[in-house]
Amino acid sequence: MNRTTITTLQKMKAAGEKIVAITAYDASFAQQCEAAGVDLLLVGDSLGMVVQGHQDTLPVTVDEMVYHTACVARASRSTLLVADMPFMGYATTGQALDTAARLMKAGGAQMVKLEGGVPQLETVRYLSERGVPVCGHLGLTPQSVHQLGGYRVQGRDQAAATAMLEEAVALQEAGAQLLVLECVPRTLAAEITRNLEIPVIGIGAGPDTDGQVLVLYDVIGISVNRIPKFARDFMSGADGIQGALRAYVEAVREGRFPGPEHVFD
Repeated sequence: MNRTTITTLQKMKAAGEKIVAITAYDASFAQQCEAAGVDLLLVGDSLGMVVQGHQDTLPVTVDEMVYHTACVARASRSTLLVADMPFMGYATTGQALDTAARLMKAGGAQMVKLEGGVPQLETVRYLSERGVPVCGHLGLTPQSVHQLGGYRVQGRDQAAATAMLEEAVALQEAGAQLLVLECVPRTLAAEITRNLEIPVIGIGAGPDTDGQVLVLYDVIGISVNRIPKFARDFMSGADGIQGALRAYVEAVREGRFPGPEHVFD
């Protein structure tokens, strides 16, 4: 079986084929997600909330991210494996390179994801120039939750929307090969997707992005916290976990998820 690569995702974007991504934190679920047909596994620092029980993602350490990434990598055969760089794991370019090297060499990740726009451009460029594939993350950036004043939709006013579009283009120019948009209005997400050559993966960003990502535990309805507006419990009516995962994959591929009830205006 051929492994999905960033080139695969670029071809999918060009062909208008929806990309399906999901978070994973261990080998068993990674295997289940691959069997369901996902294209990308994200070892998210969301594990701090859904696995460790924290109120946010900030306590997650580099060591923990390396551990969980390695667990997923051992069962990953066909997906692109992306790992989050945790809070304060990339405060300087040198630190970012060290963290990325650990996630890729010890963890087995094929790409790293970091949050933020303009402040991260130098880091994205620095990593890209040294052979590290980078995924950007704009909109609601959970590592900045306290600075943002909570888990709130971003980019609703014109100035913020214009700034986010400019940041997205700048991240691409700096070398980012993939972008996650979280909790942004549908129209803004669609505009950013149209203006970028790199694939754009949405979570709470409407149906017009190149693909979707959800937290695994939201998909199977076992999150500790309330399932957010943009997510859906696919276990309802499904024949077990594998059935729920396949339902999620099919719904994204066919353009049935996200629906109007999952979208921010």
